[in-house]
Amino acid sequence: MDLLTLFIGSIFVNNILLSRFLGACPFLGVSTKSDTAKGMSFAVIFVLVMSAVITWFAYHKVLVPLRIEYLYTLSFILIIAALVQFVELALKKINPALYKSLGIFLPLITTNCAVLGVTVINMNEDYTLAQSTVNAFGSSVGFMLALMLMAGIRERINDTAEIPKCLKGLPIALVTAGLMSIAFMGFAGIIK
Repeated sequence: MDLLTLFIGSIFVNNILLSRFLGACPFLGVSTKSDTAKGMSFAVIFVLVMSAVITWFAYHKVLVPLRIEYLYTLSFILIIAALVQFVELALKKINPALYKSLGIFLPLITTNCAVLGVTVINMNEDYTLAQSTVNAFGSSVGFMLALMLMAGIRERINDTAEIPKCLKGLPIALVTAGLMSIAFMGFAGIIK
């Protein structure tokens, strides 16, 4: 598969949030402010790309030769957890304000099904290392795109729209996410 096609497809056609519906917890929890959404997006980009590379090596160079492929879920989760711990420590040292604003959502990257989902998709599709890296980067850029769009829309809604009391907060966010998902479905069929 062409790497550019894979990259574009993982951003728009197979968007991890809006087409595959993975990673909704941070999507809904962190998308209230653009700054927080941007910080979470960069953390996810780093963790997702690094985990895709490391899990590819772990699967193809350790698990398959030892014939213990059935341990892939456990090993992938351990790799992702270690990377998240690294990001958490680095962020706490480099940008304490962003670390504090992300709160519980930063450690939740460990259990973010988008991160684990991309590594499993890479394995199931039998992608090469280059394809796995490009798919992970494209998926994380798609995650960032969806998260930043949602944050911008939610900020705008909160500032200017008169929302009925029963729809304020999470309900309007879910309606918005559904509409965004429908919009992204328009890309379906462009790339297989």
